[in-house]
Amino acid sequence: MEELAKESISFLTSPALDTNEPKLGSLAAVFIMLKSALGAGLLIFPWAFEKAGGIHSAVIVEMISLVFLISGLVILGYSSSVSGQNTYQAVVKDVCGPAIGNLCEICYVFNLFFISVAFLVIVADQLQKLCVSIYELITGLPESEMPYYWYTDQRFALFLLCLFFIFPLSVPKEISIQKYTSVLGTFAATYLTVAIIVKYHMRPVHEINLSPLYSSGVDSWASMFSIIPTICFGFQCHEACIAVYSSMENKKLSHWVFISVVSMFICLITYSLTGVFGYLTFGKNVTPDILMSYSGGDVAMIIARLLFGISIITIYPIIVLLGRSVIQDPLLRRRHKHTVVTGSYESRTRVALTTAWVTITLLIAVFVPDISKVISVVGGVSAFFIFIFPGLCLIFVVQSESISLTMRYLLIMWGMITLFCGTYIFGQSTSVAIMQLLNKI
Repeated sequence: MEELAKESISFLTSPALDTNEPKLGSLAAVFIMLKSALGAGLLIFPWAFEKAGGIHSAVIVEMISLVFLISGLVILGYSSSVSGQNTYQAVVKDVCGPAIGNLCEICYVFNLFFISVAFLVIVADQLQKLCVSIYELITGLPESEMPYYWYTDQRFALFLLCLFFIFPLSVPKEISIQKYTSVLGTFAATYLTVAIIVKYHMRPVHEINLSPLYSSGVDSWASMFSIIPTICFGFQCHEACIAVYSSMENKKLSHWVFISVVSMFICLITYSLTGVFGYLTFGKNVTPDILMSYSGGDVAMIIARLLFGISIITIYPIIVLLGRSVIQDPLLRRRHKHTVVTGSYESRTRVALTTAWVTITLLIAVFVPDISKVISVVGGVSAFFIFIFPGLCLIFVVQSESISLTMRYLLIMWGMITLFCGTYIFGQSTSVAIMQLLNKI
């Protein structure tokens, strides 16, 4: 397990893979794909099921989305094998040209930036609930009687957390701590799913309600596709998939299809179980963060909050490193054309970018009303990596392949369908989410 952890961090942080690294087997590849996908998205899936109008509608949308999710992974692996590149941006730039490659880098940074915001919003929510839990345990009084002090506000606590923990962990050039904590996110996700299922079955029989299993009418069917941004956010592992594929022992396309299908089906089961039992437990009263729906004194959920909080604190620096490298590397290359890039210049640039990244994401997280608004933006941008760029790669890459004319037309048509779906998802979800954010701020 420790070796898998070390491998996963190298794939998620290195802009270029070392060909001398040990090659990945099937189990390690699946593990890293799951580590990339399973995480904070679990918290919002029960709310997404309610938003879709019922479990029946939500599962249908999940199954339809799964086709495109697996298709995107397969296309990216195939494009990597054709281009010989081992990062997402490099594959897109090599296959689709420098203009689309530059767009990919911009979307990459933008996506990572809002993922950082989502992480801080989640941490703030958990801090708030932990304060309530501690107050109730110490005083025995309900949350409604808890007095307000500025130093107990979760926003002030989040500021202190960023200042003394998140920022120091994000500044270093290499985030070596992840070698020891990279398994934590998967464990936290598994624990939350099991805890939600157990909590549901521990309820009194008279409180169990199976009516939410099916959508309740035309309105729910009309709105069920609004959960696609949440699905994109939850299942998003496409940015890391090329690094995984490039380091596998067996690079046959059929084997990569197997890895993609297994990984996505495990994610489907995990997210679906969390969504189903979380929604059945709270129904229409479920919150965008499922942990906020449970009482402050629930010990099992206090543990879940701590696990998720610590996991996000250790993953956040990786997000900063990935986004920072896309911005910093061109700056260093431009500096290198005119003069020598000294270590002090690199350090100043790195500290300045990290400071700006943490400060701006913190300010946005403080004023964002809830995680659902952020995930709508992230999910919309994720459509680029799951739909748009894979669709473009397929259209471009089949032009140079020796295949039959019929197969070429079929693949181009599928690429165009994927491209169209991604464009629609991005335009619709992002515009709605941005308008909601502006109205709330």
